Amino acid sequence: MTQLEQIAETVRAKLEQKNAARDQALARSRALIRHCAITIKSVHRAEWDEAQASLNAVREISREMVAGVRDHPDLYEAGYLQDALKEVAEAFLMYAIIREEEPPTPESLEVSPESYLNGLAEAASELRRTILDILRQGHTDEAERLLASMDGIYNTLMTFDYPDAITGGLRHRVDSLRAVLERTRGDLTSSLRQQQLQAALGKLEQRLQVTGPPSDD
Repeated sequence: MTQLEQIAETVRAKLEQKNAARDQALARSRALIRHCAITIKSVHRAEWDEAQASLNAVREISREMVAGVRDHPDLYEAGYLQDALKEVAEAFLMYAIIREEEPPTPESLEVSPESYLNGLAEAASELRRTILDILRQGHTDEAERLLASMDGIYNTLMTFDYPDAITGGLRHRVDSLRAVLERTRGDLTSSLRQQQLQAALGKLEQRLQVTGPPSDD
């Protein structure tokens, strides 16, 4: 075997290893996204045991995926892997916000700062669905708490004024969050006004029942 052939075989072995790591990371990223979706669906349904079980699976698969590409920094930075890690952050943050727990850190989730911030933006947008579900059953303080959380997250994310190449497209997600926030604020305000009107009508009806209809005199 010539020296060039030996070099080629060495390169081939490294590329085979890298390709195997890529294929494995792709499979794990798909599994991660699926489990994150299950987590968020369970949170919306208040199925806490199912949500926690899904989060446990997410954490395990995420760690395996990151460990599998540790020797290949370019694979770690690949878009599909960072998208999956963004979903990880969204699932954990969504759970923490709804359950009124302390938010996990990027380090505890083993995600990059930009994946964490984008996941936070999407978790905040996802709160709209929970708020609307609450409003269908009547205006409550919980809906106001979640709106305040959305507002706080938006104000925090607004402070990260960096190029998209650094933040992974965060600016676009923050703009989308602002639109979702304003729609949700309007829905909540309308619900509160309707509730106040119904309460006022109820009191008027009670007074009329006590005093009777007005006299013609």
